[in-house]
Amino acid sequence: MFLLQRSKKLINSVHNCVDDALDGLVACNVGMELLQGHRVVIRSDLKNIKGKVALLCGGGSGHEPAQAGYVGVGMLSGAVAGDVFTSPPPASISAAIRIMDRAGAAGVLLIVTNYTGDRLNFGLALEETKAEGITVEMIIVADDCAFTTYKKAGRRGLCGTVLISKMAGAMSEMKKPLDEIVEKLNIALSKLGTMGICLSPCSIPGSEPTFHLEADELELGLGIHGEAGIERINMISADEVIQKIIDHMTNPSNESHLSVKAGDHIVLVVNNLGGLSCLELSIVAKSAVKYLETKQVIIERVYIGSFMTSLEMGGTSLTLMHVDNEQLKLLDSYTSAPGWPNAGKHRLTRKCKTLNAPSLEPENINTPPGSGPFTDKMRSILDMISTSLLQKEELLNELDGEAGNGDCGSTHAKAAQAIKNLLTSDAVPGNGHQLLLCLGKLTRDHMGGTSGALYSIALMTAAQSLKDNNNASDWAVALTSGIEALKRYGGAELGDKTMLDSLCPAECELRKLTGGNGNALQVLAEAVQKAEAGAEATKDMITKAGRASYISSAQFTRPDPGAVACAAILKAILTALEQPPPEEQE
Repeated sequence: MFLLQRSKKLINSVHNCVDDALDGLVACNVGMELLQGHRVVIRSDLKNIKGKVALLCGGGSGHEPAQAGYVGVGMLSGAVAGDVFTSPPPASISAAIRIMDRAGAAGVLLIVTNYTGDRLNFGLALEETKAEGITVEMIIVADDCAFTTYKKAGRRGLCGTVLISKMAGAMSEMKKPLDEIVEKLNIALSKLGTMGICLSPCSIPGSEPTFHLEADELELGLGIHGEAGIERINMISADEVIQKIIDHMTNPSNESHLSVKAGDHIVLVVNNLGGLSCLELSIVAKSAVKYLETKQVIIERVYIGSFMTSLEMGGTSLTLMHVDNEQLKLLDSYTSAPGWPNAGKHRLTRKCKTLNAPSLEPENINTPPGSGPFTDKMRSILDMISTSLLQKEELLNELDGEAGNGDCGSTHAKAAQAIKNLLTSDAVPGNGHQLLLCLGKLTRDHMGGTSGALYSIALMTAAQSLKDNNNASDWAVALTSGIEALKRYGGAELGDKTMLDSLCPAECELRKLTGGNGNALQVLAEAVQKAEAGAEATKDMITKAGRASYISSAQFTRPDPGAVACAAILKAILTALEQPPPEEQE
């Protein structure tokens, strides 16, 4: 049993939401204007329609940018909007036809999606204006490939409507006659197919969601108004669901299928149904292109974006259309319609997708890996650091969960595992300068996130202090340099509840080594104690830097995970240095 609630919408009122949306669209696009008394968006340059076929499309609102977003030079002459998911009234359609006729149009073409309400209302307006002597024709877009058996209502009209409108607009600008435009569009319609899937429902303003999907379900082949699809299945990967869609669309046993074979030239539309993230949409596009290429299909164009949505429905649809050179020219032609994408006008190819260049890393002209004054000791230290960080992964994640996204331990574990992998090779430098550069690149490439950048900056900056010498005082100076880089680039200071609150006290203690003074291990031991105390003290601090600074400090009761990690690293270094050489352990 589940409880339905009305979805939140950023509107002024349910009653006026369509009018407000159209007002906003027209206000932001100088090439559009509203027909007074009607929800009709028309081109503001009606004088340029004279002698050309005028193109009108429309339907229920909620599918934006369809259809009003496609009004402009080279596409629609006007769009007629109804209430959300409701066909527009015949009076408004007739008014749109009449204004096109009075502007001197050489006929009017109605582009209608195959839904009963749209067919009836546009058909009624067509008959009414034809009786007035206006030349009007209508084509029905029915591109749904979901249903395997014939339905009396026919295939539903989906995102393929946008491609039809684009080609019609181009032919109108070329002053093609109405009968020729209709003939060529009908040919295109016979080679057009669309199918969609959704992960979450949409909801009409002021109403509950139109249907319910469980958290682990997706629906195949649904309509753009939330009409039932053909199957509900458990969640699967993007690659799997796209393969399932394309296989269904092209299956000859499916009566609504689109025939696709090797060598066919097609265009692909990857449409966002409204609530899919751009990240997911690009993954879907990659999956579709990759799978179509296995079928040896020639993908002439790919259009990715929101073309015909279903309010906030989380889902996508794929549209495939066979094309020839003439049709490609129509699709590539100029349009001022804001909803049409500024897409590339070249055939898609997987070749040269990745720059094949030589290594862009600087050549290592200093001490080669595996050599240096203390290679063995460095291997011991790195092993101790990585082991310590892996052991603390769960604790660091737990601490980070209080203020961040709970991945501090996982992030440090990535670096630790990369260090473990480094230790299996002969690439561990025994020279301090080279070692820190190596670790800086390692954290940069494997750690990721803010932590990876901070460690990498600190290590690479610190490395500059070790170019000439590797004694204890130089390492102390290196730590100071690294901390200054953290402050400079990270923007934090001591007391801001960050990794600096363990590093700075340790660095203050290690300054005693500058000039060669003090027992190195003893000073390091005291520095570790200061670091651990500094990390523990962060539990009482107010966070002033990083993502956690946006959260009330009253919610924090535990130490900063970055400070704890740095203290653990220093402790691991001390532990490794205190161990006797291998020959003394025997």
